[in-house]
Amino acid sequence: MSDADRPDSKTPSEERRSSARIPVEMWVEESTERELYFQRGANISVGGIFLERTIPHVRGTVVTLQFTLPNDTSPLKVKGEIVNVGEATTELGMGIKFLDLADDDRQRIHSFIERARPQAARARR
Repeated sequence: MSDADRPDSKTPSEERRSSARIPVEMWVEESTERELYFQRGANISVGGIFLERTIPHVRGTVVTLQFTLPNDTSPLKVKGEIVNVGEATTELGMGIKFLDLADDDRQRIHSFIERARPQAARARR
């Protein structure tokens, strides 16, 4: 993968448009230096994840995430930065850009997306 293809070399809006993003239903453990939360993941890409129905942290906040992809057995642990927050009260949630995703974990997410994409397409019909 070239540097231009890596999500961390793009702005958050460019990453959102260019990375395959797939709906997902899973619990995500999200922690800061002082707090621990259990959040609902709404969609995921190799560049990041959107946590829904949560009061967002301030943009730029760095968090640690731990989650297990559906039909997987071992958790992924990654640091992320809050890059997008719901602007209206009806859009509670936050977009998190992965900061230190290991290549193996990036491949696991990519493989999950490739397997789940046909199911997501059928669900939208």
